[in-house]
Amino acid sequence: MDLILLKKIVDFGIIGFLLLLSVISLSIFIERVLFYRKIDTRLYKNHKILENRLTKYLTTLGSIASNAPYIGLLGTVLAIMITFATISNAGLDASKIMSSIALALKTTAVGLVVAICSMFFYNILVRMSENILANYDEKI
Repeated sequence: MDLILLKKIVDFGIIGFLLLLSVISLSIFIERVLFYRKIDTRLYKNHKILENRLTKYLTTLGSIASNAPYIGLLGTVLAIMITFATISNAGLDASKIMSSIALALKTTAVGLVVAICSMFFYNILVRMSENILANYDEKI
């Protein structure tokens, strides 16, 4: 298989997966915010049931936040390995090497952006759910 084609597959595959994770993260955030805004805590029998309902999907959001940098780094490592294979086949050309490494690093950057946004969403949702639970406990 052609190394340039393989590099594009790795590059776009990793970035595509990270973009999918960002869409999932954003959709969880929007769904949870809308749910928190309309929740009627009087419908819940006890604290634990309400807490379970409030924290639904937060583990998924936290998992995206904690693993996105590793997925981006995996894309970078694979792209750099392919770059080294290209160098061994085609010889040393500094401009091609630098452009290949720069393109490889973009997967790490995308992974970090997805992680930062997901962690931001996660922290907002945790705080909102804690506020709802605190208000629920005051009413009891």
